[in-house]
Amino acid sequence: MANLNQDGQREQWGSKIGFILAAAGSAVGLGNLWKFPYMAGKNGGGAFVLVYFIMLFLVGFTLMLAEITLGRKTQLNAIGAYRKISKKWSWVGALGVLAGFIILSYYSVVGGWVINYIVKSFSGALKIADADVLGGMFGNLISGTTEPIIYHAIFMLITMIIVIGGIGGGIEKSSKILMPGLFIMIVIIALRAMTLPGAVEGIKYLLVPNFSAINIGVILDALGQVFFSLSLGMGCMITYGSYLSKDTNIPESATVIPLIDTGVALLAGLIVLPAVFAFGYEPSAGPGLLFITLPAVFAQMPLGTLFSILFFFLVLFAALSSSISLLEVCVSYVVDEWKIKRKVAVSGIGFAMFLIGILASLSFGRLSNITIIGGRNIFDSLDFVASNILLPLGGLLLCIVVGWIWGTDKAIKEASNDGKIEFKLAPFWAILVKWVGPVAISIVFIRSLLG
Repeated sequence: MANLNQDGQREQWGSKIGFILAAAGSAVGLGNLWKFPYMAGKNGGGAFVLVYFIMLFLVGFTLMLAEITLGRKTQLNAIGAYRKISKKWSWVGALGVLAGFIILSYYSVVGGWVINYIVKSFSGALKIADADVLGGMFGNLISGTTEPIIYHAIFMLITMIIVIGGIGGGIEKSSKILMPGLFIMIVIIALRAMTLPGAVEGIKYLLVPNFSAINIGVILDALGQVFFSLSLGMGCMITYGSYLSKDTNIPESATVIPLIDTGVALLAGLIVLPAVFAFGYEPSAGPGLLFITLPAVFAQMPLGTLFSILFFFLVLFAALSSSISLLEVCVSYVVDEWKIKRKVAVSGIGFAMFLIGILASLSFGRLSNITIIGGRNIFDSLDFVASNILLPLGGLLLCIVVGWIWGTDKAIKEASNDGKIEFKLAPFWAILVKWVGPVAISIVFIRSLLG
C-alpha cells in the first residue's frame, strides 16, 4: 500500500530527465511568471537579476542539494526522512507537509482563475485595452460565489487525477508534457513581446544592471524571491528525492533545477517588461500584471487573442507542475505512514484542500468581512502562515538538521555516491549549509514576519 511498485520496491523515476522536469516543474510556478517580473520591475531590473543570480547560488543551490540528498538517503516522505535522521526532528517534516497542504488549498483557487481566463481568452472577452475595465472584470470574478469555486474544483480535480497516477504514470508522464509545452509557449510569447515597437527599453531594463540601484532592499527581495521561487522548505524536493535511484548525480541535478527555474523566470521577464514598456504600463504593477496589465497588452497586439490563449495555458501549465508536487508531499506521507492506498489518500486530501479553498475563494466576496491575522482575509492569512512562517522556518531547520544533526560529511558522502561522483564544491557547500544558509534564511524569516 505504500509508495511501492509491483516488485515491492519504492517507486522510482523512470529516467533522469523525468526527475529533472518534475522537480523543475515543482519549482516553476506562478511566482516565476508574475512575481519575478514584478520584483525585477520594482527593484531596478538588471540590478535585481544580478543579485538574484548570486543568491541563487548561495541559497538556492545549497538548500536544493540538501533536500534532494536527504530524500534520496532516507527513501522516505518529508516526515519519515527527518525521523530517520533523528526522531527528535521529525516535526520539521510535519511543518513541510502542513505548508504543502495549506498552500495548495489557496493556490488551487488562483489556478481556477487561470482556467477562467483561458475560457475568457477563447471567447474574446479579454479583447479590451482599458486596464480599468479589465480590473473590474477581474474583481467581479474573484468576488463571485459560484463561478470561482467551480473553476477551483476543476483545477484541484486535474491535480488529483495526475497524482493518482503515481510517480511514473502520473507525475513524471505529465511533467514530460507540461514542462516542454511550457518552454515552447514561453519562448514564442517572449519572442513576440521582444519584437514589439519600443520593447528594447524593457529588454535593457531587465538585462543591463544599473549598479547604483543595488541596495539592501534589492538584496533582501532577491534573497526572498530565490527562496520562495524554488519551493524550498516544504518537503517537495525531499519527497521527489526519495524516488531517486542511488546512482543519480545529485550535485548536477541540484544545479540544473534552479537554472531551469531561473531561465523560466527570465523568459517571463522578457515577456512582461518589454510588453509593458512598449505600451506604457507600470512595470511594478504587482499581482495585477497577470490578470489586468497583460490582457490589456495582448488586446493591443496583432493576433492578441492567440497570444492571450497561449499565455494563460502557459500559466496553467506552470501552476499545475507546482500543484502536483504540493499534493504529492501530503500524499506521500499518508501513503507511507498510514499505509493507505494512493487513490484514497489523494481523494481525501484533495477534497479537504478543496473545502478550505472554498473559504479562501469566498474571502474576496461573501466572507470578505472575516479577518484572521493582522487584518488579513482568509486567503491572505493562509498565505501569510505558509509563506512567511512555515517555509522560512522549514528552510532554516533543514540547514540545521542536514548541516549539524546529520552532518555535512555524511550528506556529502550520500550526494557524491560514496565518492563515485565528483563534487568539487563539497567543502564550500558544507560552509553554505552550516553557516550562510541559516543566516540568510533567518534574515528572510525576520523580514517576512515584519512584512
